[in-house]
Amino acid sequence: MTVPQILAVLGGVSRRTFYRWRELGHAPAAFKLPNGELRVRRSDFDTWLRGLERAA
Repeated sequence: MTVPQILAVLGGVSRRTFYRWRELGHAPAAFKLPNGELRVRRSDFDTWLRGLERAA
């Protein structure tokens, strides 16, 4: 998933907030492509999101 796709699913979370979560280690695991863009595997995103639901 791209960052814009993740933000669309989360609805209302800004790009800045997402990158801040990454700095703090609270975002889903991501990897960089050779062009520098971030990608998150859908399975990692879903696992991360379920973890947030349990915490709430």
